[in-house]
Parts: sequence; C-alpha cells; structure tokens
Amino acid sequence: MEIELKLRLPNSHSHKTLVSLLTPFHTKTHNQHNNFFDGAAGELSARRAVLRIRLYNDRPIARCVISLKAKAELKEGVSRVEEDEEEIDPGIGYECVTDPTRLTGLIESSRIMKRVKDEFFTDNGFVGLGGFKNLRHVYEWNGLVIELDETSFEFGTLYEVECESSEPEKAKELIEGFLKENGVDYSYSVASKFAIFRAGKLP
Repeated sequence: MEIELKLRLPNSHSHKTLVSLLTPFHTKTHNQHNNFFDGAAGELSARRAVLRIRLYNDRPIARCVISLKAKAELKEGVSRVEEDEEEIDPGIGYECVTDPTRLTGLIESSRIMKRVKDEFFTDNGFVGLGGFKNLRHVYEWNGLVIELDETSFEFGTLYEVECESSEPEKAKELIEGFLKENGVDYSYSVASKFAIFRAGKLP
C-alpha cells in the first residue's frame, strides 16, 4: 500500500516560490513521461486498475518502470493505493509505448505483466490511452522526501506537492505548517493525475 500526501498549488507563482524555498534541500530532478494502457475490452479500468509505463528521460541514465495500481482512494489530501512496480529495459518500454500490442510479449518476462494477465484476463490484447509529462524536483526536508511536480497535460499544467509517508498526518502537519509560514497558497488534491488526465480538464 502506497500512502502519499498530495497538496495542489494554485499556479506557477506558488510553484516557483516553493522551488526557491526548498532549493537548499534539493537532491535530484526527474524528467518523466507517463504512459497508460488498458486491455482492449477495458478489463483494467472496469476494476479500477491502472497500468503505467513511466520513462525517466534523465541524464546520464535513462530508466523505465512499469507499475500496476488499484483501489485508489484520495481523501483530505491523503492518497492510498495498492501499487506494484518493476524496472524494465528502457528500450523495451519505448517499444511498448510506440506499439502497445508489444505488452503481450512481456507476459513471460515481467512479473507485473504476468499479474495483469492472471488477474485481469486481457486475452484481447492491450491499447494505449496516451499520457503526460511530469517534471519532478525531489527534496529531503525535515526527515521527509518531498516531491514537487509540474505536470504538463494537453489541456493545462498542474502543480502539486507529494510526500510518501507511513505517517501521513504527521507529514501533513509539517508541510502545511511550512507552506502557511511562508505564505504559499495550497489546497488538498481531489483527484489523481491519471484521473485528471482521463477527465481531460483540471479540477
């Protein structure tokens, strides 16, 4: 179970302000491209599951992670979701994004894809749903790992603070206190990035 605090920033000004405040604690930046897939008959979405290939276009090393998420809940800025991840060869990941039918060929070699086959019965093959880009700045602050996202959809840009924690209420108290102290506007996120992508509009 992945548990994350998710806070939405209202605009680029708030985002830039927070980037400036957290700069001393910066550890890395990721250029991510998130790509989503479903069974041709909608087998995954029918059961609230999400299959994603995330390409990290970082330099000097490119990475690729395939993940399966299910039963997501988001309440008062705290997200809980069942998540399973596996790293795969970036070249194979690119091929699957270009041609989603290639996902079937991963069933024998990928633990995630074997789970998809066994649990969702996608005998009809796979289709691509599209995706979006995300620029993620990562910070280590007060014992927390804070991720500051700038997500680029075709219909707009979302700015969000994320923090994975086994004690989300404690993380929420610390981060909200920091934002209020520095006059950074925010609100609780009300939808996942995938849900926003599928809705085709910012919440």
